[in-house]
Amino acid sequence: MGEEAILEADHLYHIYESKAEDGNVVALRGLHCRVRRGEAVAVVGPSGSGKSTLLKCLGGLMKPSSGSVRLAGNNMTRLTGKELVELRQQTVSFIFQEGNLLPNLSAIDNVAQPLRHQGVNPRQARSKAKQMLEDLSMGHRASALPALLSGGEQQRVAIARALITEPKLILADEPTGALDPVTSEHVLEIFRELHQKGKVAFLIVTHSREVADFADRVLELRDGRFVAQRGSDVDLSDLTEGERELFMDDLGTINIPPDIVVQMGGSGSYRIENLENGRLGLVNSDEEALDDRQVQLRLVDDCPACGFSYSDEESLLCPECGSSRPKVSA
Repeated sequence: MGEEAILEADHLYHIYESKAEDGNVVALRGLHCRVRRGEAVAVVGPSGSGKSTLLKCLGGLMKPSSGSVRLAGNNMTRLTGKELVELRQQTVSFIFQEGNLLPNLSAIDNVAQPLRHQGVNPRQARSKAKQMLEDLSMGHRASALPALLSGGEQQRVAIARALITEPKLILADEPTGALDPVTSEHVLEIFRELHQKGKVAFLIVTHSREVADFADRVLELRDGRFVAQRGSDVDLSDLTEGERELFMDDLGTINIPPDIVVQMGGSGSYRIENLENGRLGLVNSDEEALDDRQVQLRLVDDCPACGFSYSDEESLLCPECGSSRPKVSA
């Protein structure tokens, strides 16, 4: 691996027991996963692929059916409840799509709560919490209870709460899912600064292309297995070992193991040859199949709602009609 891992899982399985006609549900199928210290990893995949289950198992919020998870070198499956809580407080913060704020505490007290659990002076905790809220444009809502906050405001408070302990690792489930485009971009800038300057590691479950592009590596999860990976420092050990069977669903979709895709010449256009007797021959017909195909995005030049021409290249809101400024392929 080279660099030390802040988080690693081996042979991770999780099964939800069910008395329904379909029987038990296998959510995770022998996963291997490693996140280096200071590395940002995104996990993408369709609904029901096991992403949220994976995040909870990796964070020690759910015990896997089998396999091991190590956080900062400690095997979490062997720790007592108190030891696990202390390890999480010292190492990791969580950001969930729902926010999970304490309903009877104000925004500032929700953010300060993790520091109080660590024994920080209440005045110091509130002072730091106030600054975190201001950094996320929530200083004016510091005294509000969660019920009086919008979904986006609650998520900003939850993000402030996750960042206040200066964690070494952040586990996030759709962290920008409830945010408007302007706030999402601001949150991603904070993440980038923490990642690049603070060397904070991230494991983020997301459907957002912008969030995935922030990561150093992207792992694709399907049916409880990692089936593909891209990024600047791909680690094939994270992919399911020994998989050489190809599964075709009812729509004809086939998942091909990444190492075989590389041997075939990479992603691209293929023509079919020798289709007979259950045999399928694929021949790469794209001369540029080995090129980097990552899509680059840029902000649009004109507002699609009112036609306003942007003079400020960084503006994220239209000054004429207030519409969010979308991104398109560069």
